[in-house]
Amino acid sequence: MKKLSFIALICASFLFSSCGAFKSYVASYSVGLSAVESPADAKQQFGETKVVTFDEEGISKYRYEDDYIDIVWYVSSKQFNFTLKNKSGHTLKINWDDVSYVDTKGQVGRVMHSGVKYAERNSSQPATTVPKGASISDILLPTDNVYYVSGQYGGWRESYLIPCVYKTPEAFNAEASGYVGKTMTVMMPIMIENVQNDYTFTFNIDKLLNTASK
Repeated sequence: MKKLSFIALICASFLFSSCGAFKSYVASYSVGLSAVESPADAKQQFGETKVVTFDEEGISKYRYEDDYIDIVWYVSSKQFNFTLKNKSGHTLKINWDDVSYVDTKGQVGRVMHSGVKYAERNSSQPATTVPKGASISDILLPTDNVYYVSGQYGGWRESYLIPCVYKTPEAFNAEASGYVGKTMTVMMPIMIENVQNDYTFTFNIDKLLNTASK
């Protein structure tokens, strides 16, 4: 697999309807972690902070680290994936009800994480406690992107983080490049010693990787 310097978001190449298959035109984007806002006076409180990029099995991942947390991100087509290690000498808590997401249009919404049922996505989610030295691997999925389709072939569905499916090459060419330069943001408050530390992770859509082909 060819390694990319950024994450490629690749959507499904075909869609299916009850009338059979029809071809669609899909956009692939490179997305990178462009900025991290850590708590006020983070350098003084948490020591030196840094963001690094590394490749793992052909996927570019992004690590943010300070004296309290070490978090690794990668973005798939429908969700944010992360592994968080508690480097502090204290218990860490994530209150999922306080975690939020800003989409490419600037709209703020809730997120759900692994283990939450789709039907309960808008209900309160219990906090997760991470002991000192321990790690947690989880996902973040915008609740506004979850919907239900009725009918024989219905069920729960998830929308793409970046709209990427077009019915015609003309629509692809007119709209797909418009997402380049836009951002998606995850705001994750983390409680340490009963103090809320607000972390903001901004992901930039760097470029369109493909073109529509008839």
